Amino acid sequence: MSTTERECVRALAREVAAIARAPETEQARARWRAVNGLRRPDRAPVWCRPVGCWKELLPPASLTCEDPFLRGFEQRFRQALIKADIGDDDPVEARFAVGAVWRREPANTWGVEIGRTHSAEAGGAWAYDPPLKTAADFEKLSMPRFSVDREATDRNLNRTGELLGDIMPVELTAGPPLGATLGNPAADLRGLEQMMMDMVDAPELMHRLMRHLCDATLAGLDAVEASGLLTANNTGPMTCSDPLPGAEGGDALTCRNLWCMANSQEFDQVSPSMWETFCLDYQKEIFGRYGWVGYGCCESLTHKAEGVLSIPNLRIFVCSAWTDLDRIIELVGTDCCIMWRQKASDVTLPDDDERIRRDLDEGARRLQGLHYQIVLRELQTLAGHADRLHVWSRYAREAAARYS
Repeated sequence: MSTTERECVRALAREVAAIARAPETEQARARWRAVNGLRRPDRAPVWCRPVGCWKELLPPASLTCEDPFLRGFEQRFRQALIKADIGDDDPVEARFAVGAVWRREPANTWGVEIGRTHSAEAGGAWAYDPPLKTAADFEKLSMPRFSVDREATDRNLNRTGELLGDIMPVELTAGPPLGATLGNPAADLRGLEQMMMDMVDAPELMHRLMRHLCDATLAGLDAVEASGLLTANNTGPMTCSDPLPGAEGGDALTCRNLWCMANSQEFDQVSPSMWETFCLDYQKEIFGRYGWVGYGCCESLTHKAEGVLSIPNLRIFVCSAWTDLDRIIELVGTDCCIMWRQKASDVTLPDDDERIRRDLDEGARRLQGLHYQIVLRELQTLAGHADRLHVWSRYAREAAARYS
């Protein structure tokens, strides 16, 4: 590896480490801990996730490292510096986390190959090409088994420690190999349209699929707990919080000491009763293994709010731009933290940013006195507005402060 490239990465790491130690960053972390602890912060925390906008904020051609290993670090650190300049409440960690490497058997997880049909247009959409096209195809499903690849994990940890260990702590992290958003793999395996048809004319197939996914997820929780490597997940944005109950006792962690974030986007157009029957009831089995749960993403939960609130350990209710904010305010009150999600196109597309300021101000006014966070995600383009995230962040901070 090039000495010049290595020193480039190390210099960037020093800048990020300084940000992580800055008083402003600790103040941001304090906001997240307070709001997710259902306490009053000085103002609601504000956070954005550029996602598809990174190609505009940090074009690949702007990276200088050619070595693939170092290039990944360069990209990650430069992104952190850009986020610091945007000025949201990113709770930058003082450590560098290296994730455990999971071995799956079968290697494709489910025993069948997931297919997708891609658009010929750059940036175009893709369509499902599911492997479970007939009832007979369900016989091909496998129950995955998970184990930690200790050799690969140690190799990654040692290599990263040699690069960064004198600048910031390098720590191993391990979380469950499968998430609780069961709709993602269900749609991959069966297809979104067919899932909806199955709920009506082949409910036994839909239950068979969801039971399989739920059992696999629970087996993944067993595996990570048995590994002894499970680590807390209360340090990043959205779920930055005090340690969950039991996490400071000195014993090995279990999932009961962790956050679980899940959603039901694939069930957006499904009735509340069908959603509960074919999705939420299975998810609740998984949620019962965790400490706190955050639920929702871009789907509308307006008519499913009561179902979400039936999750016993719910801590964050995600109110998307398509969910009726006033209804969620009425139902949730101060019982949970409301993650108020912004509509990406309303932020990035308009040439006039006055509407952005007005919408943030109005929403924060309605949320005043409650526990809430302001989050902007799923961005795909800045639409030529290079400073739009800086503007949004400023307006969001001002609105949160005004109605703190």
